[in-house]
Parts: sequence; structure tokens; C-alpha cells
Amino acid sequence: MSDTTDLLHVYDHDLRGEREFSSAAGVERHGPVLVGRYGSGRGFVVHDPDWQAPASEVARVVEDVLTPLLAGADVTNVEWKTRGHDPVQPALHDALLAHGLVPDEIESVMLGHAADLAVEVPLPDGVSIRRVTDEADVRAMSAMADAVFGDPPSDRIANELLHRLDREAGAPEGMSLWVAETNGEIVSCGRLEPVPGTEVAGLWGGATRADLRRRGIYRALTAARARHALDLGFTLLHSDCSPYSRPILARSGFVEVTTTTPYEWRPEPGTA
Repeated sequence: MSDTTDLLHVYDHDLRGEREFSSAAGVERHGPVLVGRYGSGRGFVVHDPDWQAPASEVARVVEDVLTPLLAGADVTNVEWKTRGHDPVQPALHDALLAHGLVPDEIESVMLGHAADLAVEVPLPDGVSIRRVTDEADVRAMSAMADAVFGDPPSDRIANELLHRLDREAGAPEGMSLWVAETNGEIVSCGRLEPVPGTEVAGLWGGATRADLRRRGIYRALTAARARHALDLGFTLLHSDCSPYSRPILARSGFVEVTTTTPYEWRPEPGTA
């Protein structure tokens, strides 16, 4: 399977909807919209791929979903994930802006064959790759990723990952976390998230320290995850890619099937 249309069908049919909420504490449906809530106070929102409606109807649905969600005393941030090819996107953009959500950077949604990534990649001297499960490693991995992306230090993501690792312990197709390190220090990371009931696994959370990029470290980390996916029986991989990681996948035959833009909301300082 390599035709972009076929891969986009896989993406819309197999990877969207309830399958996007693997770690949510609860998921609610509001017409064409799904809302997931997480123990950290995070809200995550998606909509059906085939949602089509007049702009006035889109605005009403967005208001019905966001008004109670944003008013929650325990809500720390909300993300509404959109896709560039969805029919509702132009009207949805306006409705989300009207409620104070801000679009983040556009990312490329890439899909391709795991076997094309599962190759041997030479590592720089002193760099090694391993899978991590211990709490100290997970927290160090998350702290490194926060620093790479310029985010303030936070325990939120580490706590969510640890909760999932505990919940999925013993499940062969559960999430796995991978790091590259040198001299005992984590310098790159990423996770593999198989999607049960499909032939697809996701590549998520990729980050590499700026001073160690372009040395093959992230490429090797991706190859390790691809080999693990194949070992589990998953033949396709997908990823939301930044401009840094997109060329790595494109060189291996992955194709961009659409784009994705997260629209985010956080309470004003002093109001939470």
C-alpha cells in the first residue's frame, strides 16, 4: 500500500475517533465531537472526519462543547486537534479562534511502511539506545523533551506516561518509550504507540537536543521503534511531523497524507 488516497483512508478510518484517547480518564461524545479528559486537567478534543455543516452550525457545536469545558475549575489546558483535509476545517478555524483557542504550528501527517525504517543506522561514538520503563528514566526523558521544545519544566506528561505504563504493564502491544543517551544523559527520545485492531503504530514524542542533531541519533531511534513495531506485527507507521523529522520519514518513502494543527487554550495567569 503506497497510494496517498489509500493511506489517507487508513488514517481516517483506523487512527481517528476513540482510538485517539488511549490514556484518557473518560471520553464523551457531543454529536460529531469527542472530548477526552485526563487526570492532569488536560482536555483533548477531536471531531469526526466526515463532519460537514454550515458555519453557523459549526459555531453552535463548538460553543456547546467548549463553554462547559473551559469553565471547569480543574481544566489546565485544552487542545482541539484539526486536520487540513476535513471539510469543516475553514468554519472550525473561525469558531475556535472566537473561543480563544490559538493555532500552534502546522505539522505533516506522514504514513508509510515500518520495514522501510527498520534499518541499521550507525550511531556516533558513545551513544546508545534503549527502551525505558523506570520512573526516573521516564521523568528524565520528559524533562529533556520539555527543554528541547522550550516548555517550562512540568511533571504532567511524565505522570501521564507513568500512569499508562502501569496500566498497560504486561500488554505486549502497549506503549513503549525509547531514549538515546551518552555518558548516562538522555539526549533524544520518542515513543511507539501501537493501535490495537489495526496494522498501524504511531511514532510520537520525538525530541533531540539541538547540539546533537544531524548525527543520525534520531534516525537510529526511529529505526529501533520501527523494528519493535514489526516484532509486534504492525506493518505501517504514522507520525505527526515537525520540519525536523519530516525529511527523515520522507527519505524512507513515507508520504504526507494531510496536515494537522492543534488549537490550544490555557487559562489566563491568575484565573486558574
